Amino acid sequence: MNPHPNEVLFEGEKPFPVLPAVDHYAGSEKLILKALSLQQQMGPLFDVTCDCEDGAPAGQETEHAGMVASIIASPENRHDRVGVRIHDVTHPHWRRDLDILITGAGARIAFVTLPKVRGVTDASVQVDALRTLEARHGIAPIPVHVLIETHGALREVWQIAALDAVESIDFGLMDFVSAHHGAIPASAMRSPGQFSHPLVVRAKTEIAAAALGNGVVPSHNVTTELKDIEYIRADAARARNEFGFLRMWSIHPNQIEPIIDAMRPDFSEIEEASEILVAAQNRAWGPIQHGGRLHDRASYRYYWTLLQRAHATGSPLGKEIETRFFTVGDSA
Repeated sequence: MNPHPNEVLFEGEKPFPVLPAVDHYAGSEKLILKALSLQQQMGPLFDVTCDCEDGAPAGQETEHAGMVASIIASPENRHDRVGVRIHDVTHPHWRRDLDILITGAGARIAFVTLPKVRGVTDASVQVDALRTLEARHGIAPIPVHVLIETHGALREVWQIAALDAVESIDFGLMDFVSAHHGAIPASAMRSPGQFSHPLVVRAKTEIAAAALGNGVVPSHNVTTELKDIEYIRADAARARNEFGFLRMWSIHPNQIEPIIDAMRPDFSEIEEASEILVAAQNRAWGPIQHGGRLHDRASYRYYWTLLQRAHATGSPLGKEIETRFFTVGDSA
């Protein structure tokens, strides 16, 4: 078998992270366990983020972080796709959050999300604290997701996205709108306003551009609709197709499947990518012709990223593609 695409298409480059299309938030023990039960049924098609910020009752931050750490370290975390959101850098408990979580769950934490950073300095302070704890406990660096919801964070989003630790840049729509002191109407917190108000559109496009320009995943804010599946799917489709977001938050189990549906490539794209990559691998990744067009490693990188995204969203790829590119032990 010729080399795997990860071995030849990104030489000298950082491979683009391939994450599940949904980041599902849960705050209480009951909701976290419910989300993990659903993840066990569906497979690792979505991540679960245990919320130690808004999910922790005031005065019970230590107990809450301990509960989260114990669940992440437990057999309930079958796929190791569970992350955490800690308190922001101005909160007195954020360092204790990290200490409890790293001590109790360690390398089983899929990622750490940093909320309400005011700029690259805040993000760097928390990343440095995380790295110190990891070194103390002898675990590899955990990916970091940064939530952009302040004026300062948006102003410095390119520098934040460029930090080595960062895997995802997330948009916090509600706090961002609130930070404008009424200058942006509440209607911009939901559709269609969230996709049309100029200040919100500016934030979304800048976040997506900064993330993609630095090789990290842009993650879209939640939709406030909990029951109308077509409404949820339409929000996710606009986030993906009009703004370039590759991942989206969920706050209710009803939102998970329609978001995945909207984020996955369509069948014709998957079919074309599969044909091109099979032919390219058969030619040891040299140039090929397909459908009357020339393809080389530049286009192979695009189609490989698309195929990885299809796989991450559970799209059927066929036995040959699964065997060639996604069988454990064959992929890098």
